[in-house]
Amino acid sequence: QVQLVESGGGSVQAGGSLRLSCAASEYTGRHNCMGWFRQAPGKEREAVATIDTGDGSTLYADSVKGRFTISKDNAKNTLYLQMNSLKPGDTAIYYCTLDDLAFGYCVSAPSWAAFRYWGQGTQVTVSS
Repeated sequence: QVQLVESGGGSVQAGGSLRLSCAASEYTGRHNCMGWFRQAPGKEREAVATIDTGDGSTLYADSVKGRFTISKDNAKNTLYLQMNSLKPGDTAIYYCTLDDLAFGYCVSAPSWAAFRYWGQGTQVTVSS
């Protein structure tokens, strides 16, 4: 079973930046979808950004468009999330995930329930 390990979380002031990394224990190209989800206290886990590992197409939540960028390095089996212009509303635990989803679903607002493999999460706290 694939293992995912996130890193890069922390505490920053509003307007700051963080870069999250997710290292996978196997070749990420074996699965057609990777992504980042987040969960704030008392809220449901929500998709932040996803990427189709085949054609590289991406999907971003409206709340992060223009501020966050998802990318992957196949040689390193690593997924990244560059987060700029952070806001207090971005405060949450961020989770990395991957799986094989139905064609096109990866970039069509997939539910967290569609993914079987998850990292342990990394905390991101943005202060005003």
